[in-house]
Amino acid sequence: MNLSCTGLSVVSSRSRCLENVGAFVANKVAIPTSPLQSLRLGTWVKLICGASFEDVLHIRNLSLVYTLAGVDCIDCAADASVVTAVNQGIVAAQNISAVRRPWVMISVNDSEDLHFRKAEFNPEECPIYCPRPCEKVCPADAISRLNHLQGGVLTERCYGCGRCFPVCPYDKIREITYVRDVFATAELLRRNDVDAIEIHTDGRDHKSFAELWNGLGSSIEYLKLVAVSFPNLGDLTLPSMRAMYAVMQPHLSCHNLWQLDGRPMSGDIGRGATREAIAFAVSLAAAEDRPNGFLQLAGGTNANTVHGLKNVGLFQMTATAKNTTESTTAGAILSDSSSYAVISGVAYGGYARKIVGRVLRSMESEYGLSCIEDHPNYLLEALKEAHALVGTVKCQVVPPY
Repeated sequence: MNLSCTGLSVVSSRSRCLENVGAFVANKVAIPTSPLQSLRLGTWVKLICGASFEDVLHIRNLSLVYTLAGVDCIDCAADASVVTAVNQGIVAAQNISAVRRPWVMISVNDSEDLHFRKAEFNPEECPIYCPRPCEKVCPADAISRLNHLQGGVLTERCYGCGRCFPVCPYDKIREITYVRDVFATAELLRRNDVDAIEIHTDGRDHKSFAELWNGLGSSIEYLKLVAVSFPNLGDLTLPSMRAMYAVMQPHLSCHNLWQLDGRPMSGDIGRGATREAIAFAVSLAAAEDRPNGFLQLAGGTNANTVHGLKNVGLFQMTATAKNTTESTTAGAILSDSSSYAVISGVAYGGYARKIVGRVLRSMESEYGLSCIEDHPNYLLEALKEAHALVGTVKCQVVPPY
């Protein structure tokens, strides 16, 4: 006889449904490689929670779901409470299924960057008859509760996508930008639950980049990976990469990665958003004189990204690993006989949050703010959404070495 979860006692229902979640992970999620192996194989997947997104319960639930789905890294704001939330989600996932721990990455910026901004306005200045288009376009629901917020925007939910700025008919919404404090960042890196850092830069101001890097000092020694996120600068891209690598290399004691930020924070808006990231990858994959480091796509990435990589012949394409450092301290590179993926993987941000966010909103409308594992039916639904995305990369996994 088939018993639905709602037909059992509350305790046994939750236990049975969590067993279903564990069974899904065991049957559907690819055999995990280590994060480093994933980079080498081209099966690396990173979840971007958002460099400015600080809704800790939402981040905890996202981290739980995507850890179960098999991501290699979770990228979050350089904030102690956010880092704690990510790690709590990871531990909760491991309590449900024997999944390996993804690396935890924090994001910082060396200068003004659209990933590090918030929207702000005074709702008392808004005309009563305003149709409030800002509410409709906000993907984070940061202004959906407008009448209940003194400041107009729920700051911790706003991640700076900027979609509300041009639609305000009265030009009332302001942009607030900030730069993460380098000394607070260095302290975060010394925690035992942070594995990586990502530096967002425009690629042009090498002085600011060097100041940030030097300010981090010995905290870099605690890391497994340093990533640099930058836009496509055309002919200036490679010279800029070489200049940044020259700053890092003398004190880089771990692996490094270049995040190719094609079309920032746009993956959830449509099929074509991923084209710029793929074009960026094509240009760098063909460059023989790029500096050491793994290459990873971001910016506009979504469910169509892997298909686009396949169309240009870059999905898990291998080549002699002359551009991936094995020991940057000694300045050594991998042996010429090693063949690693040219494109190491994909980072998913807005799209990844959107597909699981729909489930979280449904859960919250029924139960209020909750830990998703307390409602396993919703957890399983969210996990299926996450796995469908992560699996576009992971289902092609090559057996580990």
